[in-house]
Amino acid sequence: MSVAAKTSLPLPCTTRLLRGATRALLACAALLGAALCPAAGFTVLMGDDLAAHAEFVQQLRQGLDPASRFELVRLAPGAPDTAAAEPGDVNVGVRTRSMRSSISSADGGSLTMAVGAVAARAAIERPGQEPLVLAMLSRLDYEGLRASPALRRADRRVGVLLRDPAMTDQLALVSAVLPAQRHRIGVVATPESEPLVRDLQRAAQAQSGGGWDLQVEYAPDARSLATALRAVVPRSDALMVLPDLIGDNQAATLSVLRAGAGAGLPVFGASEGLVRSGGLAAAVSTPAQLAQQARLLAQKVAGGGGAGSGGNPLVEAATPATVRINPTVARGLGLRLPEERELTERLTATR
Repeated sequence: MSVAAKTSLPLPCTTRLLRGATRALLACAALLGAALCPAAGFTVLMGDDLAAHAEFVQQLRQGLDPASRFELVRLAPGAPDTAAAEPGDVNVGVRTRSMRSSISSADGGSLTMAVGAVAARAAIERPGQEPLVLAMLSRLDYEGLRASPALRRADRRVGVLLRDPAMTDQLALVSAVLPAQRHRIGVVATPESEPLVRDLQRAAQAQSGGGWDLQVEYAPDARSLATALRAVVPRSDALMVLPDLIGDNQAATLSVLRAGAGAGLPVFGASEGLVRSGGLAAAVSTPAQLAQQARLLAQKVAGGGGAGSGGNPLVEAATPATVRINPTVARGLGLRLPEERELTERLTATR
């Protein structure tokens, strides 16, 4: 005969265990919540009225928990100290203040996200130790900020989100669109674009089997652009416009497009405007995609774990990339291209 022994805990002991377990669960939930929602809210700094930046902020706000605090601060030097909440939304504050007062009045403990180069420059110079995310920066914007010691403060975590996809995505798009035997990519760059050229060279070397042959010419000023194009076009199977002073200048971009069209060469780039103006294709990131990535980057930076700390900002290129193509240009070049969605999926698969 066997006897089953049943052991029971006294009620007070059981209660203490339950309370302890409850506290542990609540602590875990708090930690998880801190990881998923890294701060009590966002303080978003804007220093310009660019349409892409405004759409990014709108998408950023829409993706947050409705209970989160979201304060938009417009940096306007010399503007009066006024504050007004958007009608119908008590969780969103919109202030327009002088740059000095805006920077010094951010709430402690919240995460600050600066949108664009002007706001980023102001944000890194502000006092305080709250985490920072610098969003919607070009690669060259970030290079300009790297010279500031304020960006490398050891007591503050910083994340940087670049607005353009990585060069590996740009080359993956070229590879998906052009026949395999056309691998000479012509680039006209400015001296300030050297970081972008190095990124492109590293991406070309990293892609096994790509066989890329980069043809790079430099144009120190607008007058030398035509000379550089005359030198690089005969040595190229396609042209690429970098997101630099040439890519950001409509007249200079049109010069590259005309040179490509005259030689029957496709032109690739990193903006939808280039595709609309006569480029063949571009890998871009939309404001909605960038806003989603910015939220994830904020979680990494504010959630601890050392991301972006120790004076080493956590830098991410825009991902995923969305492909834009110009069907009219493709037909003129005799190319049959897949749909944009299929090309976008290919870029995601290669990553």
